[in-house]
Parts: sequence; structure tokens; C-alpha cells
Amino acid sequence: METRRKFLTKSLLTLGAATMGTKSLFATEDNLAKSGKLRIQQNDVILFQGDSITDAGRNRENLKPNDTGAFGHGYAMMAAATLLNKYADKNIQVYNRGISGNRVPDLIKRWDVDALQLRPNILSILIGVNDFWRTVDRGAQNTPQQYKQQYQQLLDTTLKQLPEVKLIIGEPFGVRNVKHVTDAWYPTFTDYQEAAKEIAKEYNATFLPFQSVFDKAASRGSGGYWTTDGVHTSMAGANLMAEAWLNLIK
Repeated sequence: METRRKFLTKSLLTLGAATMGTKSLFATEDNLAKSGKLRIQQNDVILFQGDSITDAGRNRENLKPNDTGAFGHGYAMMAAATLLNKYADKNIQVYNRGISGNRVPDLIKRWDVDALQLRPNILSILIGVNDFWRTVDRGAQNTPQQYKQQYQQLLDTTLKQLPEVKLIIGEPFGVRNVKHVTDAWYPTFTDYQEAAKEIAKEYNATFLPFQSVFDKAASRGSGGYWTTDGVHTSMAGANLMAEAWLNLIK
């Protein structure tokens, strides 16, 4: 069975064959390094999207790219700072549009303005912890299957307008036995994580396994060292995430 992204590729190629020739719509040697990592190209637009972990206290009235005030104090800011340093000759623009408390339906509602109109070449999404968490603390009704279907809707809309975008799907994570992340989260929360992984595979996206990143970090520091409440990161945790993100880039 074709994946959804392959289906979209086939459909778009069929519609545009007369004018587009044989040019690939998706990841090609031009934007993927031989190592399989994503390559930063001249004038790239890079967008970080998600919930409070990405928001990290940013000034939401500041919509400028490459501006410290627009990034908050989390992993997106740390990753963006390194990108802007390392690729100073590439004239890249980096945005943070994460909003605290967001779930996938919230992204869908604001996606045109906060994603599509920015026309990112690289789109990094970390979403899902609230999609689960709200079912625990506020009685929201949202199954892992619904989360996956909503995510598919979001990405289908994205690929129709931005067929060449390079996707990074971050795994929602929780550091177990740190404040909010109790045993009551499991095993249900892992179903949301698995859904994110399936989404990444289905859409030929780069998957960033944040849960494994934090699990491995446990050998160097306690969960409370990396996060403040099991979900939101400390300074060290934000840097841990930024390093993992940057490791995807050539």
C-alpha cells in the first residue's frame, strides 16, 4: 500500500507532468546530504512549530525571524542560534511559532497564518503531549487514533501547498516519575508516541525520537535535572533537545 505522502507525490506529478518534467517534488540529492541528514540551502526558511516546549515563553507579538525575543528560552532558540552562526553565509530565516497548550486541532486552526504563509523549506513539528495530557487532567476526549487522524489532516494540507517541504516530526515525550508524568500516563501515552512515529514514516519525514534522547540522558542526570515537571525542560534539557535537533542537519 502506498503511503499517503507517496500518493500525494504521484497525484501532483501526474497533474504537473506537462510543465515540471521529471523533477522530484520531495527529498532529492539537492536537499539531503549523503549521510541522510537535511542540508541547509541558500535562503532557506526554517520553522519550529508546537506547544509550550517550543514556545518556551517567546514574545508572541514579535513575529520577526532570527530575533532573540521571538524565540523564548527553549530548544528552538538554542538550535536557531547555532543555525544562524553556522550558516551565516546562507541568508536563512528561522521562525518560532510554538504556542503553549496547543494540541493538533489548535495547529490546524492557525496553520495558514503560522505555517503555510511563511512557506518554510524545513518544518519542524513537536506536538502531542497536550493531546494526551488533557485527557488526564481535564477530561478531554481524544484517542491516539484521533490524534493520528488530525495529524494526517494537518500534513495533507501542508503538502498540498508546500510539496517540497522537508518535515521533522518530533516525538512527544515525558520523563517518567517527575511531577506530572506519573505511572498513570502509561501505557496509553506510548500509543500517542507510536502514532507520531507512524506519521513520520507515512509522510517520509525525519523522525526525532526525543523520548530516547531523554531516556539516554538519564545515565548522566536525573529526570528532574533535565525537566522541571517531566515535560517542560530545564536549561540543560533544552540544550539536550537542541543538540538532538541539530544532529539531523548537515
